[in-house]
Parts: sequence; C-alpha cells; structure tokens
Amino acid sequence: MIITVSVVLYNTNLDDLLKGINSIFQTNLNIKLFLIDNSITDKLREFINDPRTIYIHNPSNPGFGPAHNIAIQKSIEQGAKYHFIVNPDIYFHEDVISPMISFMENDASIGMMMPQILNLDGTVQNLPKLLPSPFDILWRKLKKPQKAYEKFINQYELRQVAKDMIYNAPVLSGCFTLLNLEAIKKVGMYDDKFFMYFEDWDLSRRIHQHYKTIYFPLVSVYHGYDSGANKSSRLFKIFLNSAVTYFNKWGWFLDRERVKINKSALSQFT
Repeated sequence: MIITVSVVLYNTNLDDLLKGINSIFQTNLNIKLFLIDNSITDKLREFINDPRTIYIHNPSNPGFGPAHNIAIQKSIEQGAKYHFIVNPDIYFHEDVISPMISFMENDASIGMMMPQILNLDGTVQNLPKLLPSPFDILWRKLKKPQKAYEKFINQYELRQVAKDMIYNAPVLSGCFTLLNLEAIKKVGMYDDKFFMYFEDWDLSRRIHQHYKTIYFPLVSVYHGYDSGANKSSRLFKIFLNSAVTYFNKWGWFLDRERVKINKSALSQFT
C-alpha cells in the first residue's frame, strides 16, 4: 500500500525541511513524499535526493490548498489510499504515521484525522474546534471581556475535553492531517478560492458532513506555530479575505447546520 505525503514550501528554512523529511521517513510503510515548492526559485531542489521524494517547482504560488491539491491529485492517480498533509515546520521523534493509518484502516467511516499537536515546549496546541460563527472569529482576536472569553474559548476550542480522548471534531487543523482519499473523491479537494487560512476548516466541514473527522491524541507531533496573521498586515488581510470567502460559502449568522453539528459534537462529552 502506497502512503503519500505532501509538504508545501515557500522560502522554507532548509534545516526545518530536512528535519521534517527525516521525521516522515521514520516509518516502515511505503511512503512517497511530494514537495510542492511555491518559491520563486527552485534552490531547494539540489538538497532533495531521496528517491522516495518528488520535488515539484510551482512558482505561480496559487496558495496552500491549491498547491496541496497538485499532490493529492497525483496520489489519487497513483492509486494511493491515504494521504498526509504536513506543514514544513512539523517534526516528530517517533513513527506517528503507522498508528494513524492503522486506526483509520479499522474504521472506513473516518474521512480525516489529526494527531495531538504540540508547541516546541511540549504544551498542547488547542487546534480541534467547533464550527465558527463570525462572532467566534472576532472574539478570538479581541479576547475580552476576559471571564466571558475564557468560558467561550474553552468550549469553542474543546479545551476541557480529556487530553487523551479520541473524538469526532468538526474542525481539524491542516498543519498535520491524514486524509482518506475515498472521502476526497466524494467531497472534493481543497477549495481553490482560499489562498491561505480557512481552507482546512472548509475541507473539514465538507468531510464532516459525510464522514468522521477524528482527533487522535494518542500520537503527537511538534509544530512551530507562528500566528503570522497577528504579526503581519499582509497576512492579516489574507486572513480577512479568507474569512469572508468562508462565511459567504457557508452562511454568516443564519447557519442551522453549524448549530446542529456543534451541538452533536458537544454531546460526545456529556
């Protein structure tokens, strides 16, 4: 069985990239790794010499999701059953790929999975979420008033769920994601309308309509989370444009499906 992985690059630090590649190839499974390089130059090509790796220079830079779609399409054409989406700032110390594949193999109703994601200091990143409303997105930025915000964020980011509980989360992060390609054939790949941000939430929601989207904290990876949209005006503008695209697609304030899905998700913990 071929397991495919894609990493999208853009002026990526070479040390980070090699660390991530070494992590991916820790498994004994048959891995094929696609590196989609959105950088202007292809200088990283000369450092990639593992025969299991396919380097694709993509200087038009269509964005995160559209670049991953190149690899997903090639994976489907080559008969792969499972595909991993991995950020270039991800690394891990042991084989996390095999346990995730094994778990998904035992349940055909799973369309998407993510492991526990850790900060570099070992603390947990709260990445599984409920489906957001526009107010939720705004409140995450404002973080006030503090007491009300804490109550909101604990529920929205499912922070009070036991850290080792496997559950069906409506939103999974795209920084490290396992896709069942049968689900992708049914619901489609990433929406090309998103350049960056919200494309993983959109895909999670589409898959969640038909399959389980599972948070699997029995294995973990490290992620150098940068929160670029909070530091760069250019990235914040991209974030806002993606938010508008997302809510134009799914509904702004009147979204009955969102309410129903979130209620169902929370019922797992009562």
